[in-house]
Amino acid sequence: MTTVTAAVARELGAPLSVQQLELDDLRANEARVRMVAGGICHTDAIVRDGIYPTPLPAVLGHEGAGLVETVGESVTSVRPGDHVVLSAAYCAACNECQAGRMAYCENLFAQDFGGSRTDGTTAFTTADGTRISSHFFGQSSFSTYSNVVESSLVRIDPSVPLEVMAPLGCGMQTGAGSVLNELRPPAGSSIAVSGVGAVGMAAVMAARVAGCTTIVAIDLHDSRLELAKELGATHVVNAAAGTVVDELMSITGGQGVNYALDTTAIPGVLAGLIGALSIRGTLALVGAAAPGTTAEFEIGASLVKGWTFKTIIQGSSVPQQFIPRLVELWKQGRFPFDKLVRTYKLDDINAGFADSASGAVIKPVVVF
Repeated sequence: MTTVTAAVARELGAPLSVQQLELDDLRANEARVRMVAGGICHTDAIVRDGIYPTPLPAVLGHEGAGLVETVGESVTSVRPGDHVVLSAAYCAACNECQAGRMAYCENLFAQDFGGSRTDGTTAFTTADGTRISSHFFGQSSFSTYSNVVESSLVRIDPSVPLEVMAPLGCGMQTGAGSVLNELRPPAGSSIAVSGVGAVGMAAVMAARVAGCTTIVAIDLHDSRLELAKELGATHVVNAAAGTVVDELMSITGGQGVNYALDTTAIPGVLAGLIGALSIRGTLALVGAAAPGTTAEFEIGASLVKGWTFKTIIQGSSVPQQFIPRLVELWKQGRFPFDKLVRTYKLDDINAGFADSASGAVIKPVVVF
């Protein structure tokens, strides 16, 4: 057993509690990682609030970055001393994983939200032996040390600062991958991004990398829209005016946008974007909504447009391949996601959650 300091989600909707826990022995398919930083993501908040069903109490955190200290006997992809970013876990054995579609792992909920290893054990306990859910996204990175499953480990260039790289594990990968891996817009095409938080900003930057010549950022916060222009948006629309569709049609000369990516998961927002699609346009959803949420689509007049709707998980990426590509883009100055980050100490983690919820900060990152 190793004593660690971790932020624990104990009750639904309540602030996290920073306390000491016991970390158990490493399993064969795990690596012991000393955390350097961990991003705070919207998914952490919705699990804390019970929207997704990870058993509480739990150590959350799924955008970890750190140093490998020891590895289990079956681990071959990393070794002690490696710098790693931590991403979503996957089983590597199901049909989707075997086909290279790890983001759509058939066992995704068990791997990432189950709160334990596949054998039912948890890595964390209190001093009196009380179980604390672990292995959130295979990592539970809101802890000074964690036992991380091999599929969550992504080795990166040791010359880049780990404090900066943590958000690549989920939010940045999701936004950028949705554009570069899934939508794949051709150079010269148009795209609208609805909601420019961390995921949306990553999509804006990726659209510029892809060569889109019309990139429209949509949000309620003028400060975010100004930053989006700095990061690659050619146009911005404040959704508070209620004229999003009209403005998108005006920007595109009445043709509509070729691609629309929604990060809000607000049914009315999602459904409204259909009216701004071009013929054969694509509307994609990456935002997480509560199970049971529905959206209504007009299907009569829109039939002749031949439009596509799709949902995207984790940017449809293979983390071990895609995250190092994002690191290289960052090194070249073409994916400057560090401009979104504000850092917090572990003791101030709840302030990071609050600042994210209010929109005051786009990407809070805990630095250990």
